[in-house]
Amino acid sequence: MRGPVKRRLTRCAALAALCVALAGCGIRTTSVPVDAGAAPSRVPCELPPQDSAGEAAPGVPLQVYLVCGAQLVSVDRAVRIAEEKLSDRVRVAQTLLDELKKEPSDEEKQAGFSTDVRETLAVSGARKGDPRNTLRLSSQPEDLPTHALAQIVCTYADSAAAGPDRSVLLGGPSDDAVRGYQCTAALKARPESVLPTLGEIRPSR
Repeated sequence: MRGPVKRRLTRCAALAALCVALAGCGIRTTSVPVDAGAAPSRVPCELPPQDSAGEAAPGVPLQVYLVCGAQLVSVDRAVRIAEEKLSDRVRVAQTLLDELKKEPSDEEKQAGFSTDVRETLAVSGARKGDPRNTLRLSSQPEDLPTHALAQIVCTYADSAAAGPDRSVLLGGPSDDAVRGYQCTAALKARPESVLPTLGEIRPSR
């Protein structure tokens, strides 16, 4: 009986030693921190401040509204336009429209800015019989993407292209009546919503 008992004890001892060895192969926790990468260095919809010591961009400073984070946010641009032309509403309107059509800069893209204004869009002045301060787009305003129309209205409302009350009178290539638009805080927050309008504007008689 001693032989079988001794062999069983030997096997048990071997199994115990194997279990200890296997336990030593387990994955142990570590207190070393894991590098998950650098945190985002730029707040969305905010551009880095311009270095006051650096050379300012040439041109006249103007503001345009771009889309960022599902809302409209103003961006400073420097445009080449003679100062005496700043009182020319149509010239200012076309200059601002050209800025809205431009591809955002690398810095603007990194901050989340984009534009929905089409490259082919143009603007002209009032026709005979139009209300004063009318601007006519090469496409019907109501046919534009909602974000694009909101960008145009808010950009014009903060410029010499707007009327005295900051309303924006827009028409298109058709003979449809001109409509007045307003840029409100609600529109900037939700540019996909219906734009506030003053209805159809008829010339005063």
